[in-house]
Amino acid sequence: MRIEHGGALDRAIERFGGVREDWIDLSTGINPEIFPLPAIAPEIWNRLPDEKLFAATLAAARDHYGAGTAAHVVAAPGTQALIQLLPDIAGKGEVAILGPTYQEHQVSFLDAGWMISDCRNVEDVPQSASVAVIVNPNNPDGRVIAADVLLELARRLAAKGGFLIVDEAFADPHPETSVARYAGMAGLVVLKSFGKFFGLGGLRLGFALTNGDAARALTRRLGPWAASGPALAIATHAFSNRQLLNAYTDRLRLRRRLLSDVLGDAGLAEFGGTMLFSLVEFRQAQRLHEAMCHEHVLTRKFAYAPQWLRFGLPLDDKAAYKLRQRLDAALARVGG
Repeated sequence: MRIEHGGALDRAIERFGGVREDWIDLSTGINPEIFPLPAIAPEIWNRLPDEKLFAATLAAARDHYGAGTAAHVVAAPGTQALIQLLPDIAGKGEVAILGPTYQEHQVSFLDAGWMISDCRNVEDVPQSASVAVIVNPNNPDGRVIAADVLLELARRLAAKGGFLIVDEAFADPHPETSVARYAGMAGLVVLKSFGKFFGLGGLRLGFALTNGDAARALTRRLGPWAASGPALAIATHAFSNRQLLNAYTDRLRLRRRLLSDVLGDAGLAEFGGTMLFSLVEFRQAQRLHEAMCHEHVLTRKFAYAPQWLRFGLPLDDKAAYKLRQRLDAALARVGG
């Protein structure tokens, strides 16, 4: 099962021409601004990451995400690695996935031999399921499930030896939606993606905040040195620099407003999204996606929802101005 993801700019260039510098890539939910990077000591590159570096990063992650002292923090080479491991630490059974959402969760459970229950609401999670997956805020529509609802579901699943996976890949700019402070309770696994908010998707770093049993199982499966020394050093720097972080967050809010302004001026109504992307509904979304590619703008379309188009963030005013011009031209192509 091949899943379509954003970020395939190379394939778009091969089909529609141009060079990377010509394109505006809005196909991912990754912040287009890279968080200011620290100077990294040469030995970080030369040596395997030691326990002190791991411990410092995990402590900084716990503090940054607001997890309590009961939480166990596991670092991994991206949350995708954790998504692929989680089905194996709970045996086999039935998993309920609130969709439509990030499709790799379903693929990972299918590959591990689980039966999938595709749910639209928490109320639809069957009593027969021992595991549930909820992306919160959701990708691609930004749906948010209240913390008390999530915790009640986690307790219900824990009572039968299962757990709830809350994938908070897009929660960093929306801390009020996070259940990280409850990490450590039975039946709850919280996933955190470092690269999306901090604009460092290529770093491949993610965290699981959970209880001791789940953390030990994940750590065993990941093996030693699960995250690179440079990734750990950069994460510790990012988590610990409050002044840089506050200014960085302010700039993120500004570019999110820029995106809303561009979409609104073009007559595209947003009906979902997060601080890191916007989802619009448009009758000819598939044609608009292709027309945007001809204008060298890459967006994210969805085979399961052909009326949807997701837009990532422009970097700055200059990029927003170019987007406005190219979106107008693309709409003219489709008669929108």
